[in-house]
Amino acid sequence: MHRPIKWGVIGSTGIAQRRTIPEGLVPAQNARLVAVYSRRAAANAAVAARYGARAAGSVAALLADEVEAVYVASPPDAHLDHVRACARAGKHVLCEKPLGRTVAEAEAMVAECGRAGVRLGTAFMMRFQAQHCAALDLWRAGALGRPVLGRAQLSCWYPPQRGAWRQDPHQGGGGSLIDMGGHCLDLLEMFFGSIRSVSCCVNRTVHDYASEDSAVVTVRFANGALGVVDAFFCIPDVASENRLELYGSRGSILARGTIGQGELGDMTAYLTESGGDYDSQQERVLGGQRAIQPAPVNTYRAEIEAFGQAILEGRDRVPGADLGLRSQQVLAACYESDRTGRSISIDSAAGRPPAEP
Repeated sequence: MHRPIKWGVIGSTGIAQRRTIPEGLVPAQNARLVAVYSRRAAANAAVAARYGARAAGSVAALLADEVEAVYVASPPDAHLDHVRACARAGKHVLCEKPLGRTVAEAEAMVAECGRAGVRLGTAFMMRFQAQHCAALDLWRAGALGRPVLGRAQLSCWYPPQRGAWRQDPHQGGGGSLIDMGGHCLDLLEMFFGSIRSVSCCVNRTVHDYASEDSAVVTVRFANGALGVVDAFFCIPDVASENRLELYGSRGSILARGTIGQGELGDMTAYLTESGGDYDSQQERVLGGQRAIQPAPVNTYRAEIEAFGQAILEGRDRVPGADLGLRSQQVLAACYESDRTGRSISIDSAAGRPPAEP
């Protein structure tokens, strides 16, 4: 079914203007952009004119329109109010991650949408990346054997900027960990299943803004595998390959550049039938090498189309509110670990908000 869902956007500048509107909402077969809103009126009017939408003067005005679904891309400190307003107006909501700044805010959004009977999705668009999907198929088929280790890395250079909400924990809930590490932790759970506990260190290593610019997390999964996530705002773009590494008892999948906003990176599987005998000489010859290069998929379009089909078909096809809430619980445990210097069980941290970094 491809009946177009009528969309509104709250927070039409930023990622919405750069990516989700032109790459997702405009080309999606089952979407039609109707109205946009931003507190920056002039910029909002420009977005509306460019894409043939109505420039709403307020959230209430946007919700009074014919929109059926709303993409919420405002800063995280506004997510709860915006999602609540959408739910009470009977609109389905696709909210950018993180759902909010705290577990409590995410829980309130889930409850509000549940009471209103509207769908709440979380914008984990990297789950739609074609190579990630192909790797997941291999993983689920047992090609890598028993899960051993996962690593996900996402870093960039993000110097101080006036008004940047990611640099203010009161607006963003944190810095590099919640903003970029959240994607990485979610991807590792997609492959390895539930995280049982985390140990985390965050730091302001280079930049002097209030949020952390550095984060490293080690995780223990419920299936016994281990994981590492590193997310930095203080490493030059050209110096970080944004790697994804999946290791098992029968091989590995190694990628660079697949984590991010693009469509494809480099991904290779190294597979064996078994671990073989112990090689005391450690003379390593790579075998079973296989490039993983499926047809590219724009993750923003795939995300919008999947959410639209979920509305039309009345069934889950996208990362939903459960994953958004789960992400918030894992992040809360990470910040608690940094604060206390202890490994934190996800169950014990669930429901408690992170402290200010």
